[in-house]
Amino acid sequence: MDSLEGQEHGASAQPERRPRVRRNVTASIAEDICSERYPSGSTLPRENDLCGMFGVSRTVIRESLKVLESKGLVRGKPRVGTTVCDKDDWNILDQDVLEWMGPHIAEFDILGSILEARRTIEPAAAEYAAERATAQEIADLDHAWRQMRDSANDPESFTEADVAFHKVLLSASHNQVFRRLSSAMHAGLKYALHASNVAAHSRDEAITVHGELVEALRLRNGAAARNCAHRMLDLAARDLAVERRLDDGRRIKPETPKSAAADR
Repeated sequence: MDSLEGQEHGASAQPERRPRVRRNVTASIAEDICSERYPSGSTLPRENDLCGMFGVSRTVIRESLKVLESKGLVRGKPRVGTTVCDKDDWNILDQDVLEWMGPHIAEFDILGSILEARRTIEPAAAEYAAERATAQEIADLDHAWRQMRDSANDPESFTEADVAFHKVLLSASHNQVFRRLSSAMHAGLKYALHASNVAAHSRDEAITVHGELVEALRLRNGAAARNCAHRMLDLAARDLAVERRLDDGRRIKPETPKSAAADR
C-alpha cells in the first residue's frame, strides 16, 4: 500500500511543464516581432496584458522577455516598458532567432550576408586546410562527403552532411578565429545550405566539387582546394538566386485577368 501511495505521489510530482510553456510564449512573442506585428522601436504590451493574452503567470512572461533580451530582440527599461530593438541589434546567427524568423528570413537578406562571409572565409580556410589538416580531419571530411553523396535525394539529410562538411573544413584550417567563426556561423550556415540545397535542381555538381576538395586536401594542393571552395560558393550563389526568384513569385499574387473578372 505504501509503495502504491509512493508511486501515486511520484506521478503527481512530475516536473512541471512550465519550461515548455515558456518556450512557446517566447517563440510566439518573437514571431510577432519578426513579422513586424511589433516593429522595431515599438513597445510590447504590458506584462499584465501579456499574461492575459497567453494565460500564463507574470513569472513566465518575465522569463520569456529575459530570453528575448539576451538575444537582442528587445530591451526593457524602467517606467518605459519593453521596447523592440532595431534589427541590426538582433543576434541573427542564433538558432532560435533564425527559427523565429521562419518564413520572413528572406526579408532580412541574412542568407546573402552569410554567403558573403563564406566567400571571404572558406577559400582561405580550404587553402590552410590543405597544409594543416590532420589525417583524421581529412577522413572526417571524406565521411561527410560520402553522406552527402548517399543522401542526394533527401534534402534534409544532405544538408546535415553538408553542414558537417563545412564545420570540419573550417576546423581543419587550424586557424583559431576560423574555428570560432565555425561555431558562431553554425545556425546560419545550416539555413543557408538548406536553402541552396532545396533550390538546386540537382545536387550532383555540389557532390562532385565537395569530393574534389577532399582529394585536393589529400594531395596537399592548396591552390586546388581554394579553387574548389570558390566553385562551391558559386553554386551556392546560383541556387540562392533561384530560391529568391521562387520566393518573390510566391509573394506576388497573380492578378485576375479583367476578362475573367467580367465573366463572373
